[in-house]
Amino acid sequence: MTQKYRVGADIGGTFTDLIIVNQETGAFSIGKTLTTPSDPSIAVEKVLKETLAQFNVQPEEIQNLIHGTTLVTNAMIERKGAKTALLATAGFSDSIEIGSETRYDLYDLMQEQPKPLVPRYLRFDVPQRTLQDGTEYEALDEEFVSSLAKELAENGIEAVAVTFLHSFINPDAERKARDIIQEAAPELRVSISSDVVPEIREYERASTTIANVYVQELVEKYLRQLETRLADMGFIGSFYLMLSSGGIATVDTTVRFPVRLLESGPAAGALAANAYGIATGHTDLISFDMGGTTAKICVIDKSKPMIAHEFEVDRIYRFAKGSGLPIKLPVIELIEIGTGGGSIARVDALGLLKVGPDSAGADPGPVCYGNGGEDPTVTDANLILGYLDPAYFLGGKMSLQLENARLAIKNKIADPLGISVDDAAWGIHQIANENMANAARVHSLERGKDPRRFPLFAFGGAGPVHAYRMAHSLGSPLLLAPLGAGVMSTVGFLTAPLAFDFVRSWPSEFGNIDWDYAQNLFTEMEAEGEALLLASDVDAADITHRREVDMRYVGQGHEIQVAVPSGDLNDATGDALRAQFEKTYQELYERVGPPVNVEVLNWRVVSAGPTPTVSLQVTDTGNSTTDAAVAQKGARQAYFPESNGFVETPIYDRYVMAPGLTFDGPAIVEERESTVIVGPGSQCHIDEHHNLVIKMPTQE
Repeated sequence: MTQKYRVGADIGGTFTDLIIVNQETGAFSIGKTLTTPSDPSIAVEKVLKETLAQFNVQPEEIQNLIHGTTLVTNAMIERKGAKTALLATAGFSDSIEIGSETRYDLYDLMQEQPKPLVPRYLRFDVPQRTLQDGTEYEALDEEFVSSLAKELAENGIEAVAVTFLHSFINPDAERKARDIIQEAAPELRVSISSDVVPEIREYERASTTIANVYVQELVEKYLRQLETRLADMGFIGSFYLMLSSGGIATVDTTVRFPVRLLESGPAAGALAANAYGIATGHTDLISFDMGGTTAKICVIDKSKPMIAHEFEVDRIYRFAKGSGLPIKLPVIELIEIGTGGGSIARVDALGLLKVGPDSAGADPGPVCYGNGGEDPTVTDANLILGYLDPAYFLGGKMSLQLENARLAIKNKIADPLGISVDDAAWGIHQIANENMANAARVHSLERGKDPRRFPLFAFGGAGPVHAYRMAHSLGSPLLLAPLGAGVMSTVGFLTAPLAFDFVRSWPSEFGNIDWDYAQNLFTEMEAEGEALLLASDVDAADITHRREVDMRYVGQGHEIQVAVPSGDLNDATGDALRAQFEKTYQELYERVGPPVNVEVLNWRVVSAGPTPTVSLQVTDTGNSTTDAAVAQKGARQAYFPESNGFVETPIYDRYVMAPGLTFDGPAIVEERESTVIVGPGSQCHIDEHHNLVIKMPTQE
């Protein structure tokens, strides 16, 4: 049987999404179901079976399935990982609590610091010391490590993180400690920092290593369980996981480094937005992905999602850098806001209306789902405003209860504030919009990007409902909503290559760089990447390596990433790197740096296989039209403040709108998994890729 189908599956906080694509024809089918928090693999199996039957495809015909999950993020936020101990160089076991010794809010006398995943009584000082140049100053006390490992296992500890000082230069002590632990207590899981993140900065390196082993058992159990479910269905293809950096990896690789899954779903969404931007000629975009629990925003500059090499999880305050646990790994740089369709609205102690970040999630969900939810949410407000059709949610698979939503908002929002239910619903909707717009504005401006010149690409189940107001607030010139917006992240999975990132910290000041040693560093990382890819059945001829370095002026605390020219490294390479560094610095900060020397801190390699191409073909059912009057399937009252309240608004059927169709706002465009709200004064058309393109009205 020919394996000509590829599948992308994304588990979100509220819904699990899936797409099946025929590689030969581009035909596709999509599915969506409520996430099953107790066992996410149940929802994956359910939606896969339903979509396969709908598309008339057998599991044996699937070539590969690429999966993204919020499992790691949720485990860290909810503190549901393994009971973990930390072994650190003597005198440094409290580095994960001391942190960076900075305050994320100088004026908050009651400031709460992020709590480490390892409590103090499980942090141990190990007699051992490696110096900055990699020299062994004090040998590892092997008997101490062996005895401690046995004691930990006897007392129910499940995992151990080993982070010794300067192990990124000389990993011998960490590797020896790992071997001793595994021999003394084979049941203990062990992660060493020189494997997980061999990079300078002790606090971040330790935090990342702990997170990796903390979730390892949970991730392996889930992935093996999902593998079994897929095999029982008859799936015989390849199973891959999306990484936070935008590449994909095998299950075995992911089980070794599960912390790299932290932002897998959001990363896929940014890749999908980028792929559509390239196809439509929009090389600069703001990607806006809003689901049931969170919204994710990413700046795409010159057809490249911006990449960061450090991010935070489980922030105490969502906008406050330093209030979360640092993870020092490559990630598609995006900001995540606790605003989604399930975000709960409430009146706070000061009598102010607040929305999120707490969410009703999939269980019980918004009040209008009828699953026992009692707290009003953004989705309940959108239903009251006429933006959602209670009989056509998920294409009619799920009916919404309007009166329940009205009653919840009346009792918990409108009456306490002394306003009408409609005004309360609009307040919830608009506060959600402003929360997201403010976050997008700050995120883009901090990166030197003006959101007024970036079109907004909106997707996710709730994204297109809120995108018009988002775009209006940001001053974006255009709003783009793709067909199948509700499951767009799944498309991103299918555009990602097999890829892995490697890093070595070797601080080297220009003028003193040993280019032969630097060449060996790159060669070593490339060999490691090639071995991983060859083991994943990638042809050697298709493997590429991208070299990069992190550079800074001597004495600075932050680095800039610069691409390394191909070929052998020598003094001419140094001249080219310095010129590129100064050019990038000028672009970022509008000036050149101080008259001091430059240094390289980290040396990086990204090893990747070929990038897949995805060309989705929309099947013409025979009733497609370029006539807006024919595409209109009805009308209903919907709320637009420009029109002073509710107005009769045309409803368009997304599935019959052919390229070339034009119409003006206000309007509502419905498809099974998402709804696009178009405000007054905007001009809309369907482009050749079946995207809905909305030209925003000129603002005074």
